[in-house]
Amino acid sequence: MLDVLNTFNRFPLAKLEVGQQLYWQLGNLKVHGQVFITSWFVIAVLVVVSLLGSSKIQRIPSGMQNLMEYALEFIRDLAKNQIGEKEYRPWVPFIGTLFLFIFVSNWSGALIPWKLIKLPSGELGAPTADINTTIAFALLTSLAYFYAGLSKSGLGYFAHYVEPVPFMLPFKIIEDFTKPLSLSFRLFGNILADELVVGVLVLLVPLFVPLPVMVLGLFTSAIQALIFATLAAAYIGEALEGGHGEEHHD
Repeated sequence: MLDVLNTFNRFPLAKLEVGQQLYWQLGNLKVHGQVFITSWFVIAVLVVVSLLGSSKIQRIPSGMQNLMEYALEFIRDLAKNQIGEKEYRPWVPFIGTLFLFIFVSNWSGALIPWKLIKLPSGELGAPTADINTTIAFALLTSLAYFYAGLSKSGLGYFAHYVEPVPFMLPFKIIEDFTKPLSLSFRLFGNILADELVVGVLVLLVPLFVPLPVMVLGLFTSAIQALIFATLAAAYIGEALEGGHGEEHHD
């Protein structure tokens, strides 16, 4: 995409270069510094909201406490519907963390023109606009539902890989890894595209035109977080059923 944008170097759009990285060297390891910066911002927002919502617990909730209790109830219902009444409780923290981090990350990309904030090198963006972040979510989801299946059924969990016939084994293995990966690529693509559109409009028409696009971005960003968390919970529910549960579709 960087090459495509560079072909339009006569236009202001060319100022929004895609793919530049701020690298931090940690020993022999080179990491993307801009992802850590924006991830720390998202974590700080979540921590502050959590502290505000739990600092003065009232019998009749109001304000931030009411918001936090609504979010918890929403996440519990999501996990319960996808995993099941009997087994959803241990998975609420994992599903909630996925949903809240992705939700706040996506909204930061829709509300903040990260790419217009100058760095010595690289460019800022929502954590979920970086493919490394979304693939990390996919790997965590894969580990979660393998753990769920093995903890429930032991090695017998793998029996469903050869059902109804043994030659289904490679196809089911591929399916188990491609399901969360497809989620990660969709999340990455949608958030990156939204950031680019908002950034271009802010650059070209900085006052009122970007506002409708930003509102639409907030809506689609929330939907993307909901889809990822819902399907992650659905995959865990399937694993707990030993692979014999109802098929879940996005």
